[in-house]
Amino acid sequence: MYEVSVSMNFSAAHNLRGYQGKCEALHGHNWKVEVVLRSALLDKVGMVEDFTLIKSKLKEVLALFDHKYLNTLPYFKKKNPTSENIAKVIYGKMKERMRGSCVPLEAVKVWETETSFASYREP
Repeated sequence: MYEVSVSMNFSAAHNLRGYQGKCEALHGHNWKVEVVLRSALLDKVGMVEDFTLIKSKLKEVLALFDHKYLNTLPYFKKKNPTSENIAKVIYGKMKERMRGSCVPLEAVKVWETETSFASYREP
């Protein structure tokens, strides 16, 4: 089984509603996002998927979040913009953009700090 991944960063602000602690207040992060694709097969060139394609799709998605106050985005008006929820939203948006690809999206990982990340994959 082969896996390929692409990582990019975005910066944004958020606050966690109903959280008891520092994160309840408005604050920002420089998030790192990793997209992972997985396949048992390689294409005729010998790749799972072209990194250039994955990068361009991820760049499109992260532009929706970069330098935004996440709580004001439609999905996060009702759900807290936690790393877990951010990973799920990015997964969905990447899946939409990768529809033409034969390679399934395996997971999206979102780092809030250098040492802490959350990931999302479909069951």
